[in-house]
Amino acid sequence: MSRRAPSPHKVGSTSRTEPDKFKVVSGIFKGKTAGTPICAITQNEDFRPADYEAIEFLARPGHADFTGSIRYKFFNDPRGGGHFSGRLTAPITFAGAICEQILELKGIRTFAHISSIGDIKDLKFCTKKPTITQLEEMSQKSIAVLDDSIIAPITEKISRLAKEGDSVGGTVECVVLGVPVGIGSPIFDGIENHISCLAFGIPGVKGVEFGAGFACAKMLGSENNDEFYIEDEKIRTKTNNHGGILGGISTGMPIIFNVAIKPTPTISKKQKTVNLKTLKSQEISTHGRHDSCIAIRAVPVVESVANIAILSQIIYQGEFFGG
Repeated sequence: MSRRAPSPHKVGSTSRTEPDKFKVVSGIFKGKTAGTPICAITQNEDFRPADYEAIEFLARPGHADFTGSIRYKFFNDPRGGGHFSGRLTAPITFAGAICEQILELKGIRTFAHISSIGDIKDLKFCTKKPTITQLEEMSQKSIAVLDDSIIAPITEKISRLAKEGDSVGGTVECVVLGVPVGIGSPIFDGIENHISCLAFGIPGVKGVEFGAGFACAKMLGSENNDEFYIEDEKIRTKTNNHGGILGGISTGMPIIFNVAIKPTPTISKKQKTVNLKTLKSQEISTHGRHDSCIAIRAVPVVESVANIAILSQIIYQGEFFGG
């Protein structure tokens, strides 16, 4: 939760300060689950609803103001983006953290990092092949990357764009280690389906790819196919273009996927829009407090959706609780 929380001291983050302290209301007793639904509340502490009064009926380009107003017949709450806000990734992260603790009992670990910010690219998991210790250290960096040399360029790029009143997008790569062979189902209930469904629940996510992803469309079958071999009496593949999933089912190789996150739509640069009430063209320039790069704080959220999806699949098959 602290890794996701907004802070003016974090690169690309809004100037808002939210400690994201949570109060567990039910479901946990003396540090253990009680068997009842777990409910927790995280209160907003640093909010300025007045920032949205001047743009209540102005559709911010790239934002869901327009679609939300039509869908909910103007009863939607425009303050902070309402339920289209990235603020809703806080409960996703809370749920994911619980799932993470359960998965760790089975030796399953999930890590994500910034794969790219604009045109600045980090190393890939498949090329770097970091150890668990290196991955744990990576998670605690100011910007979660494998190659420390790109932290300064990323910081400079985001800071410069923020001063210009603009924002930038990025990609987040996630790896899930230790998932046993045979988890998942074909067609509509595959691991890719479940991860993708949850990943698109993160505001700003516009694309998901597994393994080689879209790059496999340029490959030959002989290049894309991952050849099998035996290692320590287990079946493995020499490469991992399939991202640890074949036919919607885990292969025992690391599950690897990439998430594309768009630039923050709310920027201070002047843009053309429409007043949804008067249907007249107007200009808009927002002056609220918004992230100049969503991707930086999205890293633990992407880990969370992976943990929720994987644990859901495992429990569905009765692998944990003797089903």
